[in-house]
Amino acid sequence: MTLSEKYDKLKEYLLSLESVTIAFSGGVDSTFLLKAAHDALGDKAIAVTAKSKVFPEREMKEAEAFCKEEGIRQIVFGFNELEIEGFKDNPHDRCYICKRELMSKIKTVAEENNLNCVAEGSNTDDLGDYRPGLQAVSELGIKSPLRYAGLNKTEIRELSKMIGLKTYDKPSFACLASRFPYGEEITGKKLIMVDRAEQLLLNLGFNQIRVRIQGETARIEACEEDIPKLFEKDVREKIIQKFKKYGFTYISADLQGYRTGSMNETLKGAVKSG
Repeated sequence: MTLSEKYDKLKEYLLSLESVTIAFSGGVDSTFLLKAAHDALGDKAIAVTAKSKVFPEREMKEAEAFCKEEGIRQIVFGFNELEIEGFKDNPHDRCYICKRELMSKIKTVAEENNLNCVAEGSNTDDLGDYRPGLQAVSELGIKSPLRYAGLNKTEIRELSKMIGLKTYDKPSFACLASRFPYGEEITGKKLIMVDRAEQLLLNLGFNQIRVRIQGETARIEACEEDIPKLFEKDVREKIIQKFKKYGFTYISADLQGYRTGSMNETLKGAVKSG
């Protein structure tokens, strides 16, 4: 199936829903899905965004700005993952615990606004990693239009560029909880540490980065082409100074560089987020 045919399949599917609530984070996938849904259904497609502790303020601002620019109705609600039973203990199924609670709340918003269903932005590439959140999506009857149309991340970026979305080359993002090794307690303080550390690296010109936290240690994952920059004297000194101010005792660079789901490597095949 060609890319054009997949896009047509997506639009036809969205039209068949008649009305839809899009779980919208402002990332590449959900932005593309929201745009396609709004183009197909107009005001019968709305965005719902959770303002939470694992969602950086920069992402929230971008999500709100997009809806304003496109004239899309957006509903924002507060969501504290740390209050969900079991979440802060960070078990292997943490994503399932969170996603089930989050999508249940978005379903309630959809019902209150007389919209037929909820849709989320997972794509076919998400089927190749350990994604327990997709189990919650399935159990709750949440629609996954991008997977239905057979679209992968590269194709979504290409289509996003074709229809003029600025997010076509936006770095991939996963919630800040994915920076913690399974079993290490997730706290509000450590989430802030990670958020500030990643924002600093973005401000320094790094593109696709992660700051994984293990105890008091920050492990920086940067794209291969950006790894040498970490060791430039001025950059390295600024990172050390700021990271220690944020609360890190040790700062390290991962020589393997950025890769999605690196925390899943500790599972050693028992199970297979970003």
